Amino acid sequence: MLPLNGMTVVTLEQAIAAPFCTRQLADLGARVIKIERPGSGDFARGYDERVRGLSSHFVWTNRSKESLTLDVKHALAADILERLLARADVLVQNLAPGAADRLGLSFEALHERFPRLIVCNISGYGNQGPYRDKKAYDLLIQSESGFLSVTGSRDEPAKAGCSIADIAAGMYAYSNILAALLQRGQTGEGRRIDVSMLESMVEWMGYPMYYGFDGASPPQRNGASHATIYPYGPFAAGDGKTVMLGLQNEREWRVFCEQVLQQPALADDERFSSNSRRSASSEALRTIILSCFESLTADEVVTRLDAARIANSHLNTMADVWQHPQLQARQRWVSVPSPVGQLPALLPPGIDGAADVRMDAIPALGEHTQAILAEFGFTSDAIAHLRTGGAV
Repeated sequence: MLPLNGMTVVTLEQAIAAPFCTRQLADLGARVIKIERPGSGDFARGYDERVRGLSSHFVWTNRSKESLTLDVKHALAADILERLLARADVLVQNLAPGAADRLGLSFEALHERFPRLIVCNISGYGNQGPYRDKKAYDLLIQSESGFLSVTGSRDEPAKAGCSIADIAAGMYAYSNILAALLQRGQTGEGRRIDVSMLESMVEWMGYPMYYGFDGASPPQRNGASHATIYPYGPFAAGDGKTVMLGLQNEREWRVFCEQVLQQPALADDERFSSNSRRSASSEALRTIILSCFESLTADEVVTRLDAARIANSHLNTMADVWQHPQLQARQRWVSVPSPVGQLPALLPPGIDGAADVRMDAIPALGEHTQAILAEFGFTSDAIAHLRTGGAV
């Protein structure tokens, strides 16, 4: 039995934040009914066609869900929503600001009729304040939260290579829903959860904010190197490949000089005798390190680092990650059905094996509309009427 077996989640979701949240609820066994626009569906379905014609974003965040097409603004939609929510444990939505309230789907509008229902709203900036009605996309929140100010090279900021603001909001929505289910088990009452992308990202910015506390200078943008610890970052080897390495303390610095650089006298060089001095003299130290590494391949550098127990990694491409030996050794890849056949999927972190998680199909648009409506009491004639009327 999976932890959320028997739980039903109804979700009016699009893009990444809410779908990522609800996919993880589905991973734990929840039934997730995804309501999509007739004809087009979640607009993330159209972001690209990289996975045998399917969108990479959609494949990632929507397995194990049931797709129900419904025009939520249609006059006949209210009855369908009412029946769904009467059996639901959780409602999740990340519609445009104010849209859920206009549809009568706020916690306040629903709580009297469905006192056990947990309502989770995911938005860019939260349900009040001067930014409440602003549109918010991942890149914009990366910028608004200060993330871009400390990420990138010294000459230019850079966004994260994945949808980090969406992921942050999705994770906080997921953890808050789990907490609300535990709380409901004690009180019998559902509750409102409001997660904003801005607040999620600002929480993750805690270190650079405190580093720049009370008017102090914030961390400098430093590419893939650490802003305040050195050496910590990418270094080229002689074969053109890059090795990432990181030192954390003075013991590791001495071992690094002795066993990796094979220059033991360097450990006592006054320019490099503390982390702050190494950071201040990073250009000189970088030249020394690269001079040593240029006669070695990346694998030979890693061998020395491993022998010295200095933390390191390869700078992998996406192709490298698909073939990562650690993921293969731990059997972290499984296969899930989709409208274009079987596709690989990573077991969720923390899950021991495929038997401990739900890894079902990625749905086609509206694939489950007929079955869900029949389950919730609509006759064949009524469903046909809904279809011809454009409601589903």
